[in-house]
Amino acid sequence: MQKFNLTVNGAPREVEAGKNNALLYVLRNELGMKGVRYGCGIGECGACSVILDGERIFSCDTPIWAAEGKSIVTIEGMAEGDRLHPLQEAFLREQAAQCGYCINGIMVTAKALLDKTPEATDEQILEALDRNLCRCGAHVRIIRAIRSAAEAMRSEART
Repeated sequence: MQKFNLTVNGAPREVEAGKNNALLYVLRNELGMKGVRYGCGIGECGACSVILDGERIFSCDTPIWAAEGKSIVTIEGMAEGDRLHPLQEAFLREQAAQCGYCINGIMVTAKALLDKTPEATDEQILEALDRNLCRCGAHVRIIRAIRSAAEAMRSEART
């Protein structure tokens, strides 16, 4: 077991884990970030998506040592206090979740995209979400919610 220093949702955290433990398990089991979901365990479904130093990654196949000293954002870190992130608001407004299991990973992926590409096209949104699986068929509402959130984020940036 080793000690690792991470910044999770803006807060410095020290955890003790085996160096090859998956980041997913450290986030869920050691830090209580239950919004990071276990899906496939092999980096294929996107349910475990988090943002690591600005890039979306799959936490199920990322060893803890790869996150040492880096900034991690989970779904729990998207809201600012009681104020939901525009993506979270848009997903609620557009009723973009059906069962909801994949939605946390989809929102984190969309945040990583919109942080870098605020004027993302539908093609860019679809490309970013390509490795996030949703079996419920809420894709049209998901895309609509991301477009709506992007517009809200651009409006906020202008004010």
